[in-house]
Amino acid sequence: MKKYNVAVVGANGAVGEEILTILAEVNFPINKLIPLASSRSLGKKVEFNGREIPIIELTADVFEKEEVEIALFSAGGSVSAEFAPHAVKAGAVVIDNTSHYRMDANIPLVVPEVNPEDIAKWRDTGIIANPNCSTIQMVQALKPLDEAYDLKRVDVSTYQATSGAGKTAMEELVRQMQDFFTFKLDQSEHKSFKHQIALNVIPQIDLFTDNGYTKEEMKMVNETTKIMHKNIELSATCVRVPTLRGHAEALTLTFGCDVEADKVREILSLAPNIVILDKPFESIYPMPISSVDKNETFVGRIRNDTFRKNMIHMFVVADNLRVGAATNAVRIAQKWVEMEGEK
Repeated sequence: MKKYNVAVVGANGAVGEEILTILAEVNFPINKLIPLASSRSLGKKVEFNGREIPIIELTADVFEKEEVEIALFSAGGSVSAEFAPHAVKAGAVVIDNTSHYRMDANIPLVVPEVNPEDIAKWRDTGIIANPNCSTIQMVQALKPLDEAYDLKRVDVSTYQATSGAGKTAMEELVRQMQDFFTFKLDQSEHKSFKHQIALNVIPQIDLFTDNGYTKEEMKMVNETTKIMHKNIELSATCVRVPTLRGHAEALTLTFGCDVEADKVREILSLAPNIVILDKPFESIYPMPISSVDKNETFVGRIRNDTFRKNMIHMFVVADNLRVGAATNAVRIAQKWVEMEGEK
């Protein structure tokens, strides 16, 4: 198998570190790994496959100098906007984990379990976009059920971990909890969130738009339409909760025909990278704590609506740094390699 020169932009960030871990776990065909970050990270190293690799400064010409063939970006939208075109110009395929390119009509937005065929469109721009973390785990569950029952509407409430806002947000939660146990919580600062996150939930992720929904909520609406190539009615309420990793979602699905919970379990149990945890009387169901460091999406609490036969309710959980970001990006890269190898 051909091996590739792979760059990870934002290599020492929360998602970048997960990308490196997963690349090693899946034995990705790497000829040379190029960890990239801003000049502030010069002198630092990343660990990969048991060895330390110095971080290289992200510059416009580094992709050409290092002969990068695959560039995985996870350093923020402004960084992708500035440097992804340089990676493409140098001949690399860019897999971007930020929101910057997601809704560009010419750029494929991909969840490999749902729309792998869209990866072939990468040649139009040289870029493949990685969806929002909460969208990825949701559409993994929606796709097989839509194929079986014709999905009409989705109502979703999310319970999103602090890691979705980055390392500093996780540190803020930990610091506030430490302050709580030393009776100093009233003095604890909150910079990552609008309000105290410890012992609290915040029904706001990102900024509000004119329609009363936040940008995060509208991402779920618009990205789902683009990924599934179908206009599905969708309403989201996105909530930040005081956990470190693992996003949870309560889904209410409305179909074009009657559905049975047992059949839904059977369909999802056969879907790729989905694990059913659904024995509620034994207290077995998905939880954020059991999803950490896992590459699967967990589904449980599957049940029929008590009033409408065409509605199903379920609870979906995944590690947002993995399934919702790094794992999906690496799976896109694996599929891209597979498709290129078939030529």
